[in-house]
Amino acid sequence: MACGVASAIFLLLLEQATKFRESHEYVVYTLPIAGLVLGAIYERWGKPIKGGNNLVLDTIHENSPQIPFRMAPMVLVGTVLTHVFGGSAGREGTAVQMGASLADEIAHRLRVKSDMRRRLLAAGIAGGFGSVFGTPIAGMLFGMEVVSVGRIEYDALLPCLVAALVGDVVTRALGVVHTSYPHIAETPLTPLVFGKLCIMGVAMALATAAFVELTHGLKRTLETKIARLPVRMFFGGLGLVAMWKLLGTSDYLGLGVPMIVRSFTDPHLPWFAFAAKLVFTAVTLSAGFLGGEVTPLFFVGATLGSILARALGLPLELGAGVGLAAVFGAAANTPVALSIMAVELLGIAILPHVVLVVALAYLLTGHRSIYPAQRLYRLKHGGLLHRPIALRDYRESPAEDHAPR
Repeated sequence: MACGVASAIFLLLLEQATKFRESHEYVVYTLPIAGLVLGAIYERWGKPIKGGNNLVLDTIHENSPQIPFRMAPMVLVGTVLTHVFGGSAGREGTAVQMGASLADEIAHRLRVKSDMRRRLLAAGIAGGFGSVFGTPIAGMLFGMEVVSVGRIEYDALLPCLVAALVGDVVTRALGVVHTSYPHIAETPLTPLVFGKLCIMGVAMALATAAFVELTHGLKRTLETKIARLPVRMFFGGLGLVAMWKLLGTSDYLGLGVPMIVRSFTDPHLPWFAFAAKLVFTAVTLSAGFLGGEVTPLFFVGATLGSILARALGLPLELGAGVGLAAVFGAAANTPVALSIMAVELLGIAILPHVVLVVALAYLLTGHRSIYPAQRLYRLKHGGLLHRPIALRDYRESPAEDHAPR
């Protein structure tokens, strides 16, 4: 219930923030100043929650001290302000962090044991994800799947299911109306369609790898070259304003939901739309602005899928639908959750096409992730590790140190 209330407040505020920016576009010019001010606030009071989603995952695995309760209000306000001034970010990071911090507050007040605390944190993730998108079954699976690569946390099944279902019901009861997507018409999976979908899977993996590498690489570079967070956010804001003026459109600011919806029906989308959103989001997040990756990656995948469908002779709505799920499913290493999310959003006819594209993108992306704190249990190319290891450590260590059994 707590996750549902938090998501409802967040989504309603986010809707107002987006409307305000769209009707007062001049505020985008103040994004660098907003970054300077917000950065100073985060630097002063936000250090304990700096890790964001990775802090949540580390807490689950290491039974770390309580996630600061301030995470919930700070990420909520920070993300809303990011959208007011035009930053390109999503919603899931905020919803997951709010859900986890609320769940951990409950766990500590009830003085539960460490195993139950793990389940409650996973449930907080599920409740936040499921309620913010209106997809409770995907939310349940996301809470169980995002924690580790190569293992699903089935011991958290019931808490995740209850949290996601109740959170979704509460959010809807409080007046939130989720984005409506067109249901996909059935397309026979012929050998030719199968081959075209494989091409799409490869393209989605390349887009995912590009986003992960650009975001992490740009963040490392900025932190190395510019020590102070407020200054990094100031220059990040300058870069976003410059790109906004260069392209002459506001399509790549904020969530970008209108462009996602257009990708299902518009045969005239700009061919570079996916790349533009990818860069806008990478700059926003690497500079330090708050928000998630899901909706921007929905944008990247849906527009890329629509453009590829146009070139390959597939229905636009099918290309957009499988792309919407594939890029984030690969980036978060959650192919099962995102395949089911596509079904909840777009209808059962998206199967088995979406599973094929998401699975291929997931495998070809390799051991990359937007969440480097995920624990790797099983290599994607086969074999268990001697011990689970955080993806950030696996990618920085010699491969022989973690040879499969």
